[in-house]
Amino acid sequence: MAQSVTGIQIGGMSFPPSVKPPGSGNTFFLGGAGVRGMEIQGNFVKFTAIGVYLEDKAVPALAVKWKGKTAEELTESVEFFREIVTGPFEKFTQVTMILPLTGQQYSEKVSENCVAIWKKFGIYTDAEAKAIEKFIEVFKDQTFPPGASILFTQSPNGSLTIGFSKDGCIPEVGNAVIENKLLSESVLESIIGKQGVSPEARKSVATRLSELLKENDHCVAGNGKVDECTKEAEVKA
Repeated sequence: MAQSVTGIQIGGMSFPPSVKPPGSGNTFFLGGAGVRGMEIQGNFVKFTAIGVYLEDKAVPALAVKWKGKTAEELTESVEFFREIVTGPFEKFTQVTMILPLTGQQYSEKVSENCVAIWKKFGIYTDAEAKAIEKFIEVFKDQTFPPGASILFTQSPNGSLTIGFSKDGCIPEVGNAVIENKLLSESVLESIIGKQGVSPEARKSVATRLSELLKENDHCVAGNGKVDECTKEAEVKA
């Protein structure tokens, strides 16, 4: 199962196979990683490297509907990524800078995108407006040189824990918690959703989960031989 995942080196940044994020007592596995970038005058410029981590119980939860699907099928499925974003398990996203960025630049861009989508679907209320205000306030005085990270821990009940790291270490406690389910889910969806900023991270998550779902199916079908599956996964790691 999730024990078999490996770390990923991407954009000069390293994402370990597992982390314990701020705002959670659980250890998460690396679901996938990719860069966010843009074509500028014929060159692809990388801005950030993004790692998406999931709580272990995400695998059996997703396996119910998605086991047996190929990486390509999962990559193209809007519903699959919606189930990751809204599923009854915790998620953690690490956004690490390749190029420098200010907190104001980051929060305003994320807020602008979220509000535009919410208004389009008629789901922008006073609660979301207040959550966006707090989101912008949390980032107001922050600066992120290359190697610094923005950390988001998303709980199923709608809490979004925001943390920062300047040295690559993951802090135990976040800088702020915002209680708004729509904002919490939108932060992750803005990265790996259909119109997400990192198609590379989306594809990576689909590819790795496709394999993990196969492992989960093998363990369940193995007539209770979960210990053997766990040993097999440890050997792969």
